[in-house]
Amino acid sequence: MRSFLMLFTVVAVAHALAPEQNTRRGFFQKAAAASTAAIATATTVTFPTESFAANLPVQGTKAPPFALPNSRGNGVTTLDALTKAKKWTVLYFYPGAFSKGCTLEARAFQRDLDEYRNLNAQIVGVSVDPVEKNAQFCTEEKLDFYMLSDKGGQISKAYGSALSIPGFGTFSNRQTYIIDPNGNLRWIFTDVESRIPKHSGEVLEKLKELETTA
Repeated sequence: MRSFLMLFTVVAVAHALAPEQNTRRGFFQKAAAASTAAIATATTVTFPTESFAANLPVQGTKAPPFALPNSRGNGVTTLDALTKAKKWTVLYFYPGAFSKGCTLEARAFQRDLDEYRNLNAQIVGVSVDPVEKNAQFCTEEKLDFYMLSDKGGQISKAYGSALSIPGFGTFSNRQTYIIDPNGNLRWIFTDVESRIPKHSGEVLEKLKELETTA
């Protein structure tokens, strides 16, 4: 059972992170080799401990602080800087720029950006991708918001959004957090992967609800 779960996890991440056929083929070859080895040594296989929304921060408490380089190339962005403007922040974690799911998700946030702005909210993405890749993604997709690079996944881990796979590294799981102007974590969306087409609309509805009761 553990071997099957490991295989499922590796294949899922491979699918999320492979935007091109050549890349996808190579990744799945590596995934198949890794899963075969895992099955062959089933007695020693352990399921990744830092995955699937493990160690989520508590809603209603202060959001974990961070200082991460941004895709605009003007240094680091901190949580304090985001809340200083007294705006709500939609902080969304995603596995990898240019993958199908991440592209659809970003386009939906861009499509609804004026509605977020009308609600005094800002969109900020986070992944383990390097600054250069995030910058290229924002440019090619014509995004009017920016991404943060969480190299090594330390902030993803702090937010309970890290997916660690032995032999492949740590990635940001697809989860979204709503942070109020005082830096408090007000809501967490963990089941995003299966709801990407609807996700931005659901975030908007929750944001309106939270602002009404704030």
